[in-house]
Amino acid sequence: MKALLCTAHGDPEDLVLSDLPDPEPGPGDAVVRIAAAGVNYPDTLTIRDMYQFKPELPFAPGGEASGVVTAVGDGVDLPVGTRVVAFLGSSGGFAEQAVLPASRCIPIPDEMPLDVAAAFVFAHSTSQHALVQRADPKPGETLLVLGASGGVGLAAVEIGKVLGLRVVAAASTDEKLEVCRDRGADETINYSTEDLKGRMKELGGADIVYDPVGGDYAEQALRSINWLGRYLVVGFPAGIPSFPANLPLLKGCDIRGVFWGRFTELQPADNMANLAQLTQWYLAGKVAPHISARYPLERGGEAIRAMMDRTAVGKLLVEVDPSQY
Repeated sequence: MKALLCTAHGDPEDLVLSDLPDPEPGPGDAVVRIAAAGVNYPDTLTIRDMYQFKPELPFAPGGEASGVVTAVGDGVDLPVGTRVVAFLGSSGGFAEQAVLPASRCIPIPDEMPLDVAAAFVFAHSTSQHALVQRADPKPGETLLVLGASGGVGLAAVEIGKVLGLRVVAAASTDEKLEVCRDRGADETINYSTEDLKGRMKELGGADIVYDPVGGDYAEQALRSINWLGRYLVVGFPAGIPSFPANLPLLKGCDIRGVFWGRFTELQPADNMANLAQLTQWYLAGKVAPHISARYPLERGGEAIRAMMDRTAVGKLLVEVDPSQY
C-alpha cells in the first residue's frame, strides 16, 4: 500500500510517499481501506515531535479518517464492508489502509458521504464536547468564538446556534468572517482591524468564550467576559497565553480546559451519545463541515503546511481513494 510517511521529524515538505506492506489485523483489530483523511492541528505537531502523543518513526500523519472495513481480527463483530470513521489517535490516516482497534471504528449512516465523514467528527465532536459538557450553555447567552473560520471554530458557530446561543464570530479577515456569517454567526469581529475587547463590550460582553487559538487575543477575550462567564481553552496554535490571575477573580468567571481526546477515553458513553446527537443534527441539515480544499495523498504535506500557516478555512481533506465516495 501507499503511505505518506514522516521518516524524520521536520517540515511537511519532508514527508515521503512510500510503499508499505498491507496491514494485518490482530485480535480485536479492524483494517480500514481509507477513502479520505481530515487534516487537524495535531498533525502539524506530530511531524515536528511537538505533540503529547509521539508515534514511533516512521509514521503516516492523520488521526481522523473514513473508509470501509476490509478485514477484522478475532473477537470482532464489526462486519466487513461497514463504512466507518476511524479514530486513529495521532497517526495513520495518510495511507491507503490502516489497522486499529475495532472499538475505534464508528459506523456512519448511509446518508453521510465518506468525504463528509472524514471532515466531520473531530472538529464537531471537539466543539460539541466543549459547548455541551464544559460550557453549561443557557439559551440566549452570548458565545464568542475566536478563530471562528477554522474547522473547530465553524463547528462551534454551528453548534452554538443549534443550542440557542447568540454567536459572535471573530477571525482575521473579512473573507473568513463571510464564511462564518454563512454558517449562522449573528455578529462578527475582524480582530486584525477592530479592538476585540472594545467591540465585545459594545455587543454586551461574552458569557462563553471558545478559544482554539490562544496567543495575543486570549487576554482581550477574557477581559470582555461577563460575570460568571466560562472561558474554554481548546487549543493554542498562536501560543500558550498567560492570564493575570486577578481577571477570573474580578469577573467571577471560570477558565475550563477542553480535551476531547481524553474525554473519549474516560467518558466513552457520553462521547457516543454526543456522536449520535451530531449525526441527528447532520441529517436534519443543522450542522456540516465546510470543506474548503482537497489534496491527493501525495500532496498531503501541502495540506499540513496550510494548517501550519493558518490559511485554511474550515476543513482540509487528504483524498486517499475518492472512488469510495
